[in-house]
Amino acid sequence: MAAALASVVLAGLLTACGSGDGGSERSFTVALTEPDITSVPLMEAVDQVRAAGYDVTIEETAEPELAVEGLIRGDYQFSAEATGPALMAISRGAPVRIVADMVGNQWAVYGDARADDCGDLDGRAFGIFSEGAMATAMVRQWIEETCPKGARPQYLTIGDSETRAQALLAGEITATALEQSDVAHLAKSAKGRSLKRLADFRQVFPGLHPQTVYADADYLEQHPKPAQALIDALIDVQRKINQRPGHLAGLIREHLPDTYSEDTVEDIAAPYVEAKLFNAGALTPEGVQDTIDFFVDTGAIKPMDVADVADLSFVDRNRRKKGGTS
Repeated sequence: MAAALASVVLAGLLTACGSGDGGSERSFTVALTEPDITSVPLMEAVDQVRAAGYDVTIEETAEPELAVEGLIRGDYQFSAEATGPALMAISRGAPVRIVADMVGNQWAVYGDARADDCGDLDGRAFGIFSEGAMATAMVRQWIEETCPKGARPQYLTIGDSETRAQALLAGEITATALEQSDVAHLAKSAKGRSLKRLADFRQVFPGLHPQTVYADADYLEQHPKPAQALIDALIDVQRKINQRPGHLAGLIREHLPDTYSEDTVEDIAAPYVEAKLFNAGALTPEGVQDTIDFFVDTGAIKPMDVADVADLSFVDRNRRKKGGTS
């Protein structure tokens, strides 16, 4: 995983000298990777800062590594996705900083009737998104720490989450890691209700922040005002999601009208609200360090300090202004 991502990051570093416009005091670009429910609060925050007079563009990328490369080049000023690629870039000297949480750890491992625990996965097909995916890193670490010694599944790469879910229902794989939205969708089918949760990664890795908001460090230093406006708006949106019933479902309909069918929106939104998974201002130095340590343990990055990785001054200022997080 680290070697593959290193080549992408290094390619970005080699072309980092001013190919993008770098944003300005009134304009910036946010890169999102295949927007889904986790992107909705940030999309709404962008709308809020646009209404305040900022010129903000949203660009879509195919994978988080491309978003990070765009940050390095100056094409984008913010992105929000898997934390791993950002940390790997930072460990190699990239001017990228984590500034807030995107969504809490929403991943869990689900298995079919053949799997009662981790040991039952030995030799069986386990669906993964990709070798470099954040969920895959958590799966491998969980198996290393939990399964009987020598017990290993056969990893099968199935990139699309819906396809993995269908493969699980069809018995083509024995287990896979799923997001909350996938689980809510599966629960509506009879086969889906028979699946077993083998591990909840929020409990297995309680300090880990798998998906965060990160930014071009130079832009943060040169233009702190628009950066603060975006982080303030994101925290405000997420506070409303946690306090107002139905608010998240309404935002999903507004920003992703063609992604989820109308009869599933409420069910998909509910677990995110119940677990308060959206809380950008909850990111702390301890949480950043726990996330760094996770990736150090996997061998993906070298040891680093929080100050080398994150700029939490924006969430700190919001916390002082608002009197706490949601």
